[in-house]
Amino acid sequence: MIGTSTNLLRSATAILALLSNVRAAPTSYAYNGNGQCPQANISNSEISKRAVAFDYNGNKVRGVNLGGWFVLEPWITPSIFGEWSSSNTVVDEFTYTKTLGKDEASSRLRNHWNTFITQGDFNAIAQAGMNHVRIPIGYWAAAPRDGDPYVQGQLDVLDQAINWARGAGLKVMLDLHGAPESQNGFDNSGKYGSIGWQQGNTVSETVTAIQNLANRYKGDTDVVTAIELLNEPLGPRLDMGGIQDFYNKGSQAVKSASSNFVVVLHDAFSTDWSQFGGGVDNVMLDTHQYQIFSPDEVGRSPSQHVSHACGLGPKLASTNKWIVVGEWSGAQTDCAKWLNGLGKGARYDGTFPDSRWTGDCQGKYVGSVANLSSDDKKNIRSYIEAQLDAYEQHTGWFFWTWKTESAPEWDMQDLLAGGLFPQPLNSRQYPGQCG
Repeated sequence: MIGTSTNLLRSATAILALLSNVRAAPTSYAYNGNGQCPQANISNSEISKRAVAFDYNGNKVRGVNLGGWFVLEPWITPSIFGEWSSSNTVVDEFTYTKTLGKDEASSRLRNHWNTFITQGDFNAIAQAGMNHVRIPIGYWAAAPRDGDPYVQGQLDVLDQAINWARGAGLKVMLDLHGAPESQNGFDNSGKYGSIGWQQGNTVSETVTAIQNLANRYKGDTDVVTAIELLNEPLGPRLDMGGIQDFYNKGSQAVKSASSNFVVVLHDAFSTDWSQFGGGVDNVMLDTHQYQIFSPDEVGRSPSQHVSHACGLGPKLASTNKWIVVGEWSGAQTDCAKWLNGLGKGARYDGTFPDSRWTGDCQGKYVGSVANLSSDDKKNIRSYIEAQLDAYEQHTGWFFWTWKTESAPEWDMQDLLAGGLFPQPLNSRQYPGQCG
């Protein structure tokens, strides 16, 4: 933990920032896709008027995820996992730290944390027109468990990042991306394989991690406006009643630290968004929209991808709570190296089990935006524009992700440089795709 003097300085800075931005609480409006309706029709029990430091009623969230920073993902930084590419014995952060041991893992990860994302990235994100970043963090950073191999030190860098965000004029959503024993079995939860969350003390340990994060940053609500209780709990494989109970307890933990936090609830891959967030002030839903993780989805034509993205807009617009598309990308294929797990192939080219060939992964397995084909460039730009138009029909979006080592369909920094991510953000080469 940082020292008392640093806490006092951070709290004083946050208070001054809040005082400089005092304004009347906004009226709650429903968004109709073209602007704000003149008549408020969302009750204050569903969207509160408390002193959140961003106007989620009147302004759009335009943000990007800082994936692969504090929670390793092999496809984002394959160089970190390269020495095990043949053995497949290290496939996630759990096996990475277990194999290396605490000292070596700490040395390597501290170097990664201090170099992968820097103050310059925050400034570039703001300059590109974004107003938010979503920062994934694992439970082990905030509430480590005895016997786990994970190492700590992330929060010292996160403290620094929040100051970078403050200086760049960005808001931060903290996202608990990994829960004890994994909430989904994905490598991005920290531990690939079986789903052990909801067993033993794992839920209460997750609430402790949330509580620790909220308490640590309750003096920074001028920047840290939202805390997501858990990324992608795999609802179809978990007890949904248990997820709801966790959401209630996690919300209470966040609100006990500060009522100025927005509580963010992932939809647990459910299409029934009405079941989430009842009775909680300042609640936001998060849905993730990818069209590549099944043979049928990855087999869609570029125009079908656009059509499906546009089709989500009206559902978002009709939702009576704040809702963001917290993850989406420019990818119409799952070609990126190790996207489906270290050593695994892709559905798009038929190299993933039980898949069929749709097309060639050339240029999309590893590479840069500059080296994509002209057709790929056109299709990605068109798809990104359609998603922007659809997702801004309510609260907004966070692109996944800011940077990768070699995945051009996913790398916002590279997509911006290559002219495939609109600049300014409302610029359109393919206007009117969503009608």
